[in-house]
Amino acid sequence: MKSRTTLVLSATSGAATALVVLLVMSFAGRKGPDREADLHYHRQITEKYKVFSLPLPETASFAGEEVPLEQWDVRERMDRELLVNTYWQSNTLLAIKRAQRWFPVIEPILKKNGVPDDFKYLAVIESGLTMSVSPSGAVGFWQFMEATGRQYQLEINEEVDERYHVQRSTEAACLYLLEAYHKFGSWTMAAASYNMGQNGLERQANRQQATLYWDLLLNEETSRYVFRILAVKEILGNPDRYGFVLRPADLYEPLTYREIVVDSAVTDFASFARNQGISYKMLKLYNPWLREGYLKNKGKKTYIIQLPA
Repeated sequence: MKSRTTLVLSATSGAATALVVLLVMSFAGRKGPDREADLHYHRQITEKYKVFSLPLPETASFAGEEVPLEQWDVRERMDRELLVNTYWQSNTLLAIKRAQRWFPVIEPILKKNGVPDDFKYLAVIESGLTMSVSPSGAVGFWQFMEATGRQYQLEINEEVDERYHVQRSTEAACLYLLEAYHKFGSWTMAAASYNMGQNGLERQANRQQATLYWDLLLNEETSRYVFRILAVKEILGNPDRYGFVLRPADLYEPLTYREIVVDSAVTDFASFARNQGISYKMLKLYNPWLREGYLKNKGKKTYIIQLPA
């Protein structure tokens, strides 16, 4: 048994070594043909199981600002996020699929507001392009907290929460990012402030006498934040280079819809949906910002509701 173990281990290296040790131990008590079959099977694993390190891109940029990859710490931080996002395959595959649906919605809003297109990748790392809710209560594609959402003109109450409204929350994110850009004079710093807050980032910049994100020593989350955006931009822009193979049919198609205007109360959205020829579920999927089964609308506001085309 000792010689067999040595033989198998000699064919291994790196991460596969530990794997094979466990596998050999698992069939140590087996004899005869079963044991030989196991040995053959596990030799196949050691020959075929490979995990590759990734070559870094020669250059990288965010919102037109060059990434100083010649700095060793910058290169290693970029390397980390490329590895994490490449080998978290299920998460990145879903991001690629969802981007096909939601980037055509986000991109023109960014362009209209003068915010660089690269910020669409910020929404990917914030929420995975889902209507997620964080443990701290941040909501939607752009992960707005309630107070911050109101600060940037989102309606948030028991009946309506525009943090769940893709178009309206993207407009609010643009307001924040433009404000941060004017404060810091850098889109990279504006992106970092989206994670850390403008005041917190400004305090660190003043304390460290630095103006560039790349020169700041920050908490781990913010230190990784812009590199996560860069990694997602690199992978989603070049999926084949990182081993992601998708057919056009695998991508999620953009939603097509028609719009109706509501400027009065809706007593029952289930009946409302049925009258429109759709289900209550579909009404809420197209309009997740409608948070109740009714809309009192005491202020007689005008809302645009999207329905499947």
